[in-house]
Amino acid sequence: MSKEKPASPPEQSWGRKPAKGTPAKNYTDDFKHTGREPIEISMQPIGVVHSSYRERFAVPRQPSLDDAQEATIELVTGLNLDLAVKDLDGFSHIWVIYWMHLNQGWNTMVTPPRGPKVKRGLFATRAPHRPNSIGLSAVRLIKVEGRTLHIQGHDMLDGTPVLDIKPYLPYADAFPDASSGWVGETGVAEMKESINTGS
Repeated sequence: MSKEKPASPPEQSWGRKPAKGTPAKNYTDDFKHTGREPIEISMQPIGVVHSSYRERFAVPRQPSLDDAQEATIELVTGLNLDLAVKDLDGFSHIWVIYWMHLNQGWNTMVTPPRGPKVKRGLFATRAPHRPNSIGLSAVRLIKVEGRTLHIQGHDMLDGTPVLDIKPYLPYADAFPDASSGWVGETGVAEMKESINTGS
C-alpha cells in the first residue's frame, strides 16, 4: 500500500521581495508566541481628542449618520509629529485608532439596542466594551494646523488618547459588495438612523 507524501509547507508569498541576492529571513521563527502565554503590549498615546462629547451616552454609535460634530486631535510634543503629518492634508478622511479610556468590563454576548432583542457575539457587534478598549473610527479631515488635526463626524469623548492615525484609501478600504451579517438580515442597516444600534 503506497503512503501519501506529507503536504509541503505553503510557499511564502511576498508583499515586498528582498533585494536580489539577499536570503529570506524568518523573523517569526525567533518569536514563537502560541497565543496561550500572556504577553504584555505597551503603547504610548501620540495625541488627545478635544471634543464636545463629555459622557458616553451622548456619543453617536454611527457618527456618519448623525449630525457630524467637529473636534480636534492635538498631537503630543517631543516626537516631531509636526513632520509626521506632512502630506496628510491631501486626504479627505483618516482612520483614528484610539483608547476608550473610560470603559470598564466586557461580556462575550451582548444585546444590541436596535433590532430583535437577541444576544449576539461581541465580535459580531460594535459594542464599545471589549477585551481591549481599542477604538477605530473613520473621520473627515477638515484641515491640519501644525500638530492639530481638525476632524468632523467622530464618536470620541473629550480627552480620548489617540494611538495612531492613518489615511483612508477608498480604493483599498471600501468594499461595496460587503455583507453586513445579522444587521442586514434584521433591516437595521436600512433604517440609517443615528440612534445607538450597537452594531
